[in-house]
Amino acid sequence: MLHPALSADSVAVITGGASGIGLAAATRFVKQGMRVCIADLGDEKIARAAQALRKASPIGADAVMTSATDVSDFSAMRNLETAVHERFGVPDGRTPGRDR
Repeated sequence: MLHPALSADSVAVITGGASGIGLAAATRFVKQGMRVCIADLGDEKIARAAQALRKASPIGADAVMTSATDVSDFSAMRNLETAVHERFGVPDGRTPGRDR
């Protein structure tokens, strides 16, 4: 039995998602029907990872989002949060940027 957070209607944001363990997790999640955002550095690496994830997604290419993001930059992380909310929606009862 999967954890409820891993249900098909969930969204995963994975930093370091273009390679290694991050890409492995993103691949597993997208194969389960989740929507996934991979955030990493390196445009070519992100593009290759996104292509593989889009092919693996049973719900289509729209389930995959990418973001070139430096996780050490707080404002970049805020921008990532906003972009994910705009693309995939906001969980019920939450206000973007306010509920922490």
